[in-house]
Amino acid sequence: MAYSQILRRLRDEKTNYRKRRNLLMGRRDFITVQISSENTLVQIHKPEMQGDKVLASAHSRSLLGKGWKGSRKSIPAAYLTGYLAGKKALAHGAKDAVLYSGTRRYTQRMAAALKGVIDAGLQVPADKETFPDEERLAGKHLKVTNDVNKVKSAIDSEVKTK
Repeated sequence: MAYSQILRRLRDEKTNYRKRRNLLMGRRDFITVQISSENTLVQIHKPEMQGDKVLASAHSRSLLGKGWKGSRKSIPAAYLTGYLAGKKALAHGAKDAVLYSGTRRYTQRMAAALKGVIDAGLQVPADKETFPDEERLAGKHLKVTNDVNKVKSAIDSEVKTK
Protein backbone atom coordinates (compact mmCIF):
# COMPACT_ATOMS: atom_id res chain seq x y z
CA MET A 1 0.00 0.00 0.00
CA ALA A 2 1.45 3.37 -1.07
CA TYR A 3 1.45 6.40 1.17
CA SER A 4 0.02 9.50 -0.40
CA GLN A 5 1.28 12.83 0.90
CA ILE A 6 -1.45 15.28 1.91
CA LEU A 7 -0.64 18.93 1.29
CA ARG A 8 0.26 20.78 4.49
CA ARG A 9 -2.23 23.64 4.05
CA LEU A 10 -4.97 21.09 3.36
CA ARG A 11 -3.94 19.06 6.39
CA ASP A 12 -3.95 22.19 8.60
CA GLU A 13 -7.37 23.14 7.15
CA LYS A 14 -6.08 26.50 5.93
CA THR A 15 -6.78 26.16 2.19
CA ASN A 16 -9.74 24.71 0.33
CA TYR A 17 -8.00 23.87 -2.94
CA ARG A 18 -11.21 23.14 -4.85
CA LYS A 19 -12.56 26.60 -4.03
CA ARG A 20 -9.20 28.18 -4.78
CA ARG A 21 -8.90 26.46 -8.17
CA ASN A 22 -12.37 27.66 -9.18
CA LEU A 23 -11.49 31.14 -7.99
CA LEU A 24 -8.28 31.26 -10.01
CA MET A 25 -9.94 29.88 -13.13
CA GLY A 26 -12.40 32.78 -13.00
CA ARG A 27 -9.48 35.25 -13.34
CA ARG A 28 -11.22 37.88 -11.25
CA ASP A 29 -9.89 39.87 -8.34
CA PHE A 30 -10.93 38.51 -4.97
CA ILE A 31 -11.58 39.87 -1.50
CA THR A 32 -10.36 38.26 1.71
CA VAL A 33 -11.57 39.23 5.17
CA GLN A 34 -9.65 38.18 8.28
CA ILE A 35 -11.18 38.90 11.66
CA SER A 36 -8.90 38.37 14.65
CA SER A 37 -9.65 38.76 18.33
CA GLU A 38 -9.00 42.52 18.15
CA ASN A 39 -8.91 43.72 14.53
CA THR A 40 -10.32 43.33 11.04
CA LEU A 41 -8.21 43.08 7.87
CA VAL A 42 -9.70 43.39 4.38
CA GLN A 43 -7.56 42.82 1.28
CA ILE A 44 -8.29 42.83 -2.44
CA HIS A 45 -6.02 40.44 -4.37
CA LYS A 46 -5.23 39.93 -8.04
CA PRO A 47 -4.36 36.30 -8.85
CA GLU A 48 -1.15 35.83 -10.83
CA MET A 49 0.97 32.83 -11.78
CA GLN A 50 3.82 33.81 -9.46
CA GLY A 51 1.43 34.36 -6.55
CA ASP A 52 -1.41 36.60 -5.54
CA LYS A 53 -0.74 40.34 -5.71
CA VAL A 54 -2.39 42.57 -3.11
CA LEU A 55 -4.05 45.52 -4.85
CA ALA A 56 -5.42 47.18 -1.73
CA SER A 57 -5.37 46.49 1.96
CA ALA A 58 -7.13 48.08 4.92
CA HIS A 59 -6.71 47.37 8.61
CA SER A 60 -9.12 48.44 11.31
CA ARG A 61 -6.29 50.13 13.24
CA SER A 62 -6.29 52.83 10.56
CA LEU A 63 -9.80 53.82 11.69
CA LEU A 64 -8.38 55.19 14.95
CA GLY A 65 -6.76 58.08 13.08
CA LYS A 66 -10.10 58.97 11.52
CA GLY A 67 -11.95 59.46 14.79
CA TRP A 68 -13.12 55.91 15.52
CA LYS A 69 -13.55 54.98 19.17
CA GLY A 70 -14.38 51.57 20.53
CA SER A 71 -14.00 48.07 19.19
CA ARG A 72 -12.12 47.50 15.94
CA LYS A 73 -13.77 44.14 15.29
CA SER A 74 -17.40 45.21 15.58
CA ILE A 75 -19.85 45.18 12.68
CA PRO A 76 -19.56 48.95 11.98
CA ALA A 77 -15.74 48.75 12.16
CA ALA A 78 -15.75 45.84 9.70
CA TYR A 79 -18.05 47.85 7.41
CA LEU A 80 -15.74 50.88 7.48
CA THR A 81 -12.64 48.74 6.97
CA GLY A 82 -14.26 47.19 3.90
CA TYR A 83 -15.26 50.66 2.69
CA LEU A 84 -11.64 51.86 3.02
CA ALA A 85 -10.29 48.80 1.20
CA GLY A 86 -12.85 49.27 -1.58
CA LYS A 87 -11.93 52.92 -2.08
CA LYS A 88 -8.22 52.04 -2.22
CA ALA A 89 -8.92 49.27 -4.74
CA LEU A 90 -10.88 51.65 -6.96
CA ALA A 91 -7.93 54.05 -6.87
CA HIS A 92 -5.70 51.19 -8.12
CA GLY A 93 -8.04 50.36 -11.00
CA ALA A 94 -10.06 47.41 -9.69
CA LYS A 95 -13.65 47.28 -10.90
CA ASP A 96 -15.11 43.97 -9.76
CA ALA A 97 -14.21 41.15 -7.39
CA VAL A 98 -15.57 38.09 -5.63
CA LEU A 99 -15.44 37.17 -1.96
CA TYR A 100 -13.04 34.34 -1.09
CA SER A 101 -13.68 32.99 2.39
CA GLY A 102 -11.44 29.94 2.13
CA THR A 103 -12.17 27.61 5.02
CA ARG A 104 -13.67 30.37 7.20
CA ARG A 105 -17.42 30.63 7.80
CA TYR A 106 -19.42 33.53 6.38
CA THR A 107 -20.23 35.65 9.44
CA GLN A 108 -22.08 38.93 10.00
CA ARG A 109 -18.80 40.81 10.35
CA MET A 110 -17.58 39.35 7.05
CA ALA A 111 -20.89 40.38 5.47
CA ALA A 112 -20.49 43.90 6.89
CA ALA A 113 -17.00 44.17 5.38
CA LEU A 114 -18.37 42.97 2.04
CA LYS A 115 -21.16 45.55 2.22
CA GLY A 116 -18.52 48.24 2.80
CA VAL A 117 -16.60 47.13 -0.30
CA ILE A 118 -19.82 47.23 -2.34
CA ASP A 119 -20.76 50.67 -1.00
CA ALA A 120 -17.29 51.92 -1.97
CA GLY A 121 -18.14 51.15 -5.60
CA LEU A 122 -16.73 47.71 -6.43
CA GLN A 123 -19.02 45.29 -8.26
CA VAL A 124 -19.32 42.17 -6.09
CA PRO A 125 -21.95 39.44 -6.55
CA ALA A 126 -23.72 39.14 -3.21
CA ASP A 127 -27.19 38.50 -1.84
CA LYS A 128 -28.62 41.61 -0.16
CA GLU A 129 -30.44 39.50 2.44
CA THR A 130 -27.18 38.33 3.99
CA PHE A 131 -26.04 41.83 4.94
CA PRO A 132 -26.66 43.24 8.44
CA ASP A 133 -29.41 45.84 8.63
CA GLU A 134 -28.56 49.54 8.46
CA GLU A 135 -29.11 50.02 12.20
CA ARG A 136 -26.35 47.53 13.02
CA LEU A 137 -24.05 48.96 10.34
CA ALA A 138 -24.46 52.39 11.92
CA GLY A 139 -23.60 50.97 15.36
CA LYS A 140 -26.85 51.84 17.13
CA HIS A 141 -26.64 48.55 19.08
CA LEU A 142 -23.24 49.41 20.64
CA LYS A 143 -22.60 51.12 23.96
CA VAL A 144 -19.81 53.28 22.51
CA THR A 145 -21.47 55.09 19.63
CA ASN A 146 -19.51 56.49 16.70
CA ASP A 147 -20.56 58.64 13.78
CA VAL A 148 -20.10 56.25 10.85
CA ASN A 149 -20.86 58.94 8.26
CA LYS A 150 -18.12 61.19 9.69
CA VAL A 151 -15.56 58.40 9.40
CA LYS A 152 -16.77 57.60 5.86
CA SER A 153 -16.28 61.23 4.81
CA ALA A 154 -12.77 61.16 6.33
CA ILE A 155 -12.04 58.02 4.28
CA ASP A 156 -13.40 59.68 1.12
CA SER A 157 -11.24 62.77 1.61
CA GLU A 158 -8.11 60.66 2.33
CA VAL A 159 -8.46 58.44 -0.73
CA LYS A 160 -9.17 61.38 -3.05
CA THR A 161 -5.93 63.09 -2.05
CA LYS A 162 -3.82 60.02 -2.85
